[in-house]
Amino acid sequence: MQEIYHLCMKKTCYHQPVSIMKLSITQLSASDRPREKLMEKGADALSDAELLAILIGSGSKKETAVQLMQRLLADCNNNLNTLGKHSVHELCQYNGIGEAKAITILAACELGKRRQREKAEERQRLDSAQAVYEYMVPLMQDLDTEEAWVLLMNQNYKLLRSVRLSHGGITETAVDVRIIMKEALLSNATVIALCHNHPSGNTRPSHDDDRLTQRIRQAAETMRIHLLDHVIVADGAYYSYQENGRL
Repeated sequence: MQEIYHLCMKKTCYHQPVSIMKLSITQLSASDRPREKLMEKGADALSDAELLAILIGSGSKKETAVQLMQRLLADCNNNLNTLGKHSVHELCQYNGIGEAKAITILAACELGKRRQREKAEERQRLDSAQAVYEYMVPLMQDLDTEEAWVLLMNQNYKLLRSVRLSHGGITETAVDVRIIMKEALLSNATVIALCHNHPSGNTRPSHDDDRLTQRIRQAAETMRIHLLDHVIVADGAYYSYQENGRL
């Protein structure tokens, strides 16, 4: 019996360290890894510790980056303002944080403070052909080849993003309507405007321009996206499908 008891004790001692082994971030499921979690769910789904862990990249032999940042934040009463008041020297007292990581953490805290002081950038309102023309003409007036752009807007006609669709010609094959719809959906745009230039200076639309406009209009209607206009830009002049009653 004594021998059996000692044998059981040996087995217990042998297996015990396995149950308390620390997992590295790469051993965690993809949804629990900070970078993958941000990609899948967005930055606002991550805790402060997880966001800081992405910045420092790695922890120590004893802790993952997330665990290290959780411990650091706990010492700061989980307050980022308190964290930002630390010095490089103070941060380096934590095992796993060297000068480079300490500087990265403090730089992120400083950026956060500066962002608070900044006013939100006012988005440009493009609610007319004239506004679209004035926005695009600086990009197009000196081009010697045709380019097509789509302007992605919210429901208040505020510009979210502008995307160049083609360079060197505008046809139904050069401008993929599916790409336009994809970009609109990715940007949560509810209003779009197509714009391209005529280097010749002639604003009169071609048959290809007409066909492309109708295809985009039909696709936009299907996706419940409003096609505001298709504006053709020339040097000092423009043509608007909307103003000419063709939308």
